[in-house]
Amino acid sequence: MTLVLHSLGVLLGLLSLAGGGFYLVAGLLTLRFFSKSRPQPLDPAPAISVLVPVCGLDAGAWQNWSSLCQQDYPNYEVIFGVQDLSDPALPVLKDLCQTFPERARWYFCDEIRGINRKMSNLSQMLPHAHHEVIVLADSDVRVTPGYLRQITAPLADPRIGVVTCGYVDHSPKRLGAAFLAMGRCIDFIPSVLIARFLDDGLRFAIGPTVVLRREVLETIGGLEIALNRVGDDYRLGYTAWEAGYRVELSTYVLDNDCSDESLLKAVERELRWCRTIRSNRGKQYFGMVFTFGTVYSALLWGLLPSVWTLTLCLAVQGIRWLQAIVSMILMGTPRLLLWLWLLPLRDVMSLVIWLLGCFGNRIYWRGRWLQVHRHGQLQEIVKNSRGE
Repeated sequence: MTLVLHSLGVLLGLLSLAGGGFYLVAGLLTLRFFSKSRPQPLDPAPAISVLVPVCGLDAGAWQNWSSLCQQDYPNYEVIFGVQDLSDPALPVLKDLCQTFPERARWYFCDEIRGINRKMSNLSQMLPHAHHEVIVLADSDVRVTPGYLRQITAPLADPRIGVVTCGYVDHSPKRLGAAFLAMGRCIDFIPSVLIARFLDDGLRFAIGPTVVLRREVLETIGGLEIALNRVGDDYRLGYTAWEAGYRVELSTYVLDNDCSDESLLKAVERELRWCRTIRSNRGKQYFGMVFTFGTVYSALLWGLLPSVWTLTLCLAVQGIRWLQAIVSMILMGTPRLLLWLWLLPLRDVMSLVIWLLGCFGNRIYWRGRWLQVHRHGQLQEIVKNSRGE
């Protein structure tokens, strides 16, 4: 028993050190990235088509969509697409298009072109887009007037084919929303920065905003390459990288309102993300085992209480809290600091969700159970049901 405890202690000690190192590197890369000067907006500013697929009425939908129609940008259009004429979002969309008649239009996307309904909508909206720069934007994000200027600025470099940006709920009001916001702010975006550093650039995009030149989209095979995939953002960015283009992360952080999310729904959503990441990134997913230092160090101290295990635990916890605070401040989410008490639960649940993501390939997405295969390929299991 003593030998087993000793071996377990050594393992937990090494994992704690690895986790502390992850937090330290994540904090330093976050500080470096968000402290750098922003690129100047393009001059002349290219005309932009913003495509927004809509399914259901998200919290704050009017505010989200109207923010896209009130950009400090000279020449752009916003195109919305719905797949069901009984969608509760449609009356709001009609009012929006009447309010901004020279800016916004909506279309009925009546075909089902693939299992990924979002990409099915987008592929039917694209022919209606008039401009050469295409912005794919999720319907549940809210933006500031400088959004289009900032996210298109990196396109000044002709080697950059895709621009993307992170997202977080800047003012979470419920436990589920805070759970998601904290994960995105202190784990997801810093992890993207680490991947960017290790790979000498990004090899994927992030869903809520993907910016592409039309010629790049045509080169990589169009939106059709993701019609039957989960992680369509990943596939678009990865295929562009394979084609020789660079993928750039913008310093702009989207405001994603998650106020409708309960804690259970938040966990369900993150489990879907984990299985999506595993299907797309393969063995790299399992490298995340080294990122849960706070949990490992607490377990180590609990199993083998001593001065050195307590010292290691406090050191790892301190680095983690500092990294979390730095991330929240730099990403413009100071109200998230009010939820710092949630950090221990957030870290424990992150480990649990990651472990669950190591197994199984079923996900629940927009009212459907789907099976995820290698490289994000989707297969529908049960239609319009939660298990019947």
